[in-house]
Amino acid sequence: MYAIVDIETTGGHASANGITEIAICIHNGKKVVERYSTLVNPKREIPIYISALTGITNDMVQDAPPFEDVAHDVFHLLNNKIFVAHNVNFDHSFVRYHLAAAGYELHCNKLCTVRLGRKILPGLPSYSLGKLCRHLGIENGNRHRAAGDAEATSKLFSLLLQSDKDDHIQKALKQNSKEQVLPANLPKQDVEALPMSPGVYYFHDQKGKVIYVGKAKNIKKRVCSHFTGNNPGPQRQEFLRNIHHISHQLCGTELIAFVMEAVEIKRLWPKYNRSLKRFEQAYSLYAFEDQRGYLRLAVDKHRKMTGSIYSCNTLFEGRSILLRLIEGYELCPKLCFIQNNTQQCTGINGVNCACEGIETPEVYNKKVMAAIDELNEALPTFAIRDAGRTDEEHSCLLIEKGKFYGMGYISHYFDVDNLQQLKNHLTPYPGNDYIRAMVAGYATRFPERKVVFS
Repeated sequence: MYAIVDIETTGGHASANGITEIAICIHNGKKVVERYSTLVNPKREIPIYISALTGITNDMVQDAPPFEDVAHDVFHLLNNKIFVAHNVNFDHSFVRYHLAAAGYELHCNKLCTVRLGRKILPGLPSYSLGKLCRHLGIENGNRHRAAGDAEATSKLFSLLLQSDKDDHIQKALKQNSKEQVLPANLPKQDVEALPMSPGVYYFHDQKGKVIYVGKAKNIKKRVCSHFTGNNPGPQRQEFLRNIHHISHQLCGTELIAFVMEAVEIKRLWPKYNRSLKRFEQAYSLYAFEDQRGYLRLAVDKHRKMTGSIYSCNTLFEGRSILLRLIEGYELCPKLCFIQNNTQQCTGINGVNCACEGIETPEVYNKKVMAAIDELNEALPTFAIRDAGRTDEEHSCLLIEKGKFYGMGYISHYFDVDNLQQLKNHLTPYPGNDYIRAMVAGYATRFPERKVVFS
């Protein structure tokens, strides 16, 4: 038995919105044998634009029962049935959420008439309920009302049952089928084509634009995990509705996937990615010559397209490095912006310091350059050589003087002993401290995969 459901709501996600109307048609596989429909008091205001769409007003639901009063009837109509709806994840998420709030746990198989329509009746211009019904000659005189849409979906479902020559409905109901949990607009073959290998995957919207980038040790397993569970939150529901296509690229190792994800999020700025968008190098160590000819070091906010000696995430880290250089090379705290008052310089040279003009620019600048040289020499240059996408290649990432240079794939027989030759085989990518720290941490955990350049 099938329970064909349609609901009207106050908004697009279950956790912050209520149901204003619900209709259920019980279908025995041949015809509708029972109908149920009621308005529901959502216990909140119905937005004007929702009322304009559905025709359901606040006055109409004022004396209607709240959902908890009809939950018993709804649960027993749906229990032990196959839950069918047009874009089933939306209706199911609302009904399941509000049944749970009333003390009922709904567990049932689902069928989506959008997904079934695409498989059983391929090639149609649109699979929205209204356009699909018009194309198939199914009348619906009460569009955007639960009873009218549930009745139209029932007629559509009967037609799909009759036209299902390849048993798509039974295949979708098998326990190992992913059809029930996949987003309505995502072709199953996109998921079936995914490899169980490390890489980066991309979710695309209807126009092909990337809306999410993710990384995985096992692409197929990770992608499928996005579609499990019943999170009724707004971001997840909108996210699932907008997924129309999946693409991917293999990365050889999880480390390459992590780095590529960070690079791609910065490049594509996908709508549903959050965390790595916010990551920016906050501070950098700069060197410049003042009007008197003295080289000055300063820690300041990181600026793109500006040459810096070193970048870091915190002001504290930058100042700590600068203080170490001041002490080690007897640099002037005032010329390094560590001491900003008008009192006597607290540096090692005291009154003989460069800020007083006693130490000449030529002498002082040699110390600054020596400090910079030491910092550059202290920054490591190394590569990570690891598994590739095939047995004939290796993956390789390069850190040059403490900064991420790039990555790529090299021949299994390539000798990583010449830095310039290696760079010719790699693709440069923009880096940041997140990537640098990730690669450095990996090198610490797997020192046997690290190739150090002197």
